[in-house]
Parts: sequence; C-alpha cells; structure tokens
Amino acid sequence: MGRLRSATYLRELDAVVNANIPWDALADKTVTLSGATGMIGAFLIDVLMRKNAQDGLGCRVVALGRSFGKARARLPYLDSPLFSFEEMDVSERGATPSGRADYVLHLASSTHPRAYASSPIETIAANTDGLKNLLEYASSCGARLLFASSVEVYGENRGDVERFCEDYCGYIDCNTLRACYTESKRLGEAMCQAYRTQRGVEAVIARIARVYGPTLLADDSKALSQFIHRALAGKDVVLKSAGTQRYSYLHVADAVGGLLHVLLNGEDGEAYNLADPASDTSLRDLASLVADVAGVQVTFDTPDAQEAVGYSKATLALMDGSKAHALGWTPCFTLNQGVAETLSILKEMGT
Repeated sequence: MGRLRSATYLRELDAVVNANIPWDALADKTVTLSGATGMIGAFLIDVLMRKNAQDGLGCRVVALGRSFGKARARLPYLDSPLFSFEEMDVSERGATPSGRADYVLHLASSTHPRAYASSPIETIAANTDGLKNLLEYASSCGARLLFASSVEVYGENRGDVERFCEDYCGYIDCNTLRACYTESKRLGEAMCQAYRTQRGVEAVIARIARVYGPTLLADDSKALSQFIHRALAGKDVVLKSAGTQRYSYLHVADAVGGLLHVLLNGEDGEAYNLADPASDTSLRDLASLVADVAGVQVTFDTPDAQEAVGYSKATLALMDGSKAHALGWTPCFTLNQGVAETLSILKEMGT
C-alpha cells in the first residue's frame, strides 16, 4: 500500500495544505527542489501536488534527484503536467536544472551517521557544490532560494544556554570525519550570504531539528529512524548509549510547513530555527516512547565502529523556534502523536 492511500497520511498532508501559508505566492509559479526523494522532499512534493489538486494552485514542481527509478517509486506524479523529474547529481560540476524557477529549495544532503562515515566527500559536495550550482541557477532565474541547514551548525552546547537561538555558536572540532556534515552546512550558510551580496540572490536559511515521519527511508541510520525500523519489525528498540542526550525533534509535516513559511515569509538573508519545544526529549525517553507504542522493549548495545564515527558529540541540542513561529508557523504534531502515526502509516504500507 502506498502512503497516499493511507487516510492518516492524507490527514497529515492536509495539516499543511490547510495551514495559514501565503499560498497565493506559489500560484502558477515554478518550484525547483533538490533531494526530491528524501524524507522532507517527498512530503513537500506530496503537499504541493495535493494543494494543486484540491485548490487549483497551479504550482509547477521540478524535482531533482539522482535516480529516476527511485523517483518513479517514491513520487507518483510523472503523468501530471504540473510535475517533472530531472535525473541529476546536483553536486556535479555545472549541474543545472532546465527551464526557469521562481523558487529553489536545496534539500539534498546526507543526513544520517552511516552516510557521514561512509561517504564524507559526497556529504561535503552535496552541502557546498550542490548548493553552489543551485545558487548560480537561482541567480540566473532571479529566483528566491531556501537552503535547508541543520541544528548541527550550532555544534556542542558550551553550557551557557538551554536553547540555541539563531545567533549562537558552539564548539565544533573541525579536525574529525564527523565534521564533514557540520562544517559543510556552516559553509553553505556562508555561501548564501556571499551570493546575496555579490550576485543579488534572495536567500533564506532554515535550520531544521531532527526530523522523523512516514516518509523516512529504509537506509536512514539516525537513532530515531533505527528505533522505528526495529519496532516495525517487532524487534526490541536498541539504545546505543545511556540515552541522556536531549534533542529537538520535528515531525516531517511540521518541518515542511516551517520550510514553506520561511521560503515565503522569511526575511532575505535570515536564518530560522524550525523546532517545537513540545517535541524536545531525551534519547532514552524517545526509545521508550517508540517501544511502548510498538509493544516491544528497550535494550542496550554498543555502536559498531562505523556508526560511532558518524555520531554527534552534542549532548544538549535544544533549539529556540520562536523566530520562525513569529512568521506564522505553528507546529501541529506532538512527539507522542507523531511517533504513533508514523508507526501506524509505515505498518499500513508494509514497510
């Protein structure tokens, strides 16, 4: 069963489709996005195509990704005149989407520990070379660009704040393999500022909390994703640390709603945290939540060498999302509801 046949999933889409977003700004416009088959990209495309179908928005979606086969499996819109897929590695030299766009979103990135550890060069390239290509493209089109950044740009909490505001800067050890992700995201943000100043590109930045939801991929090795995969298989949830780390989490529907608010309402050159304090938790409590919903237990183990290299060293990474909330963004999903619905939808899909 595909996700679009799930009544629960459609309700999650409608939470964004019916949100107080300035949809008129997207009417008859073209949105080009990288990372189209990823967790956030797929959900965002589902939202835009559902808005087109329900309200006649007329928003054209140009999806960029490395595999046509994956797009065919993940994005059931290839026959729609308002949708097109372009197979490309956006980080390759000179990669440029065809046609013109009004809005460009760079969502393509490695976002989980095994990817950082096994493909650090590709991780850096997606966050820098891929972004450069899309900034050049946005410059040629006169398009507004959104760069999907991360809570990881804050590094480790220095112990002087409870929550990261957008002007906070914590410690990052740049001389590690794991820094391939954090430092390239930081450089990506600096590149947005450079293109704003030198090329006049309108650019906004969304720093996103740890995202979960029913569009997660089978190879996602983030802790919460592993919890969910094991729970769906009827296996005990494995916690590979004491679980005292406290992080901000965000359901993919709320992440997509936040991205649209930042894209359409955000001030040029500004960065916005996408986070909701109602979804802050410790890793231990998160493991227990998934286990309780699925009816399994929590067990403890040590990570293998590749996993350990890719793990974040941050132990307190809570974000202040009030700046994005001031744009009119209101998250809809509590952590309990979001986790329960994610498990339910993925179980329906037979994932």
